[in-house]
Amino acid sequence: MLLEQTDKPFSDGRYIFEPKIDGHRLILSRRGGVTKLYTRHGNDVTAKYPELITAGPDIILDGELAVMDPDTGVPDFELTMSRFHGRKLPIVYVVFDILLYEGVDLRSLPLMERKAVLDRAVSDNGTISKTVYADGRGEDLWDAIVARNMEGIVAKRKDSVYATGKRSDNWLKVVNYTYADVFIGGWRKEKFGWLAYVPATNGRLRPAGAIELGVPPTHKQAFYGVAKSLITGEDRDYVYLEPRIKASVKFRNWTKSGNLRSPVFVDFILNGQISA
Repeated sequence: MLLEQTDKPFSDGRYIFEPKIDGHRLILSRRGGVTKLYTRHGNDVTAKYPELITAGPDIILDGELAVMDPDTGVPDFELTMSRFHGRKLPIVYVVFDILLYEGVDLRSLPLMERKAVLDRAVSDNGTISKTVYADGRGEDLWDAIVARNMEGIVAKRKDSVYATGKRSDNWLKVVNYTYADVFIGGWRKEKFGWLAYVPATNGRLRPAGAIELGVPPTHKQAFYGVAKSLITGEDRDYVYLEPRIKASVKFRNWTKSGNLRSPVFVDFILNGQISA
């Protein structure tokens, strides 16, 4: 089951609110004593996480696999990807739903009934943990998440069934974005992407990744109309510009290498102001 996105946190007694864990989605399926682990896209990653292979009844769990930052105790996406690619780091599988238990398909049950089964079926340990949630108080949870600089929250209707593979506003995510102003210093020739630059400590500009998301067609058209007069050169993959076009972006966080993680275009900045 996939999530729609909404811009602002809210409180509503029809919903529960969970922390959004900054890792990667993982389905755990154990049938006939054989455990398999799958990513959201159906890739078999069983061999990557042997600590999740345990004995027990037939069960299918949905959750998020993460590695925690040892200093802050919050999920760290870069460490999670390091573990995914083979680095030996301790994991936590944060379980938020149960789809099958002891041969019974639970997907048509309301969320809170599935949660009750999950409480009986799964015991927290050092590797597997059931997610916590706030009943109706989304804004309170949001404030706590922002204070810890975590990824965001997920709002879920208490009466929602589990609709496999579909996006639904029964599950809504609110992302704790960071905002920054960047200069656009070029673009990719193949897959769309504007090259983002930010000020470095020496006062010059340094590259900080590529803006791929959120750019409306009208803004693309306006950009290329202006950018043609700013071209300074090109190579096989990129066209380079004088970095005179400025934009506001929102993004998940700064990576350890100083790049914007998953930047989303907000708008151009004209004379210090966001354009209309």
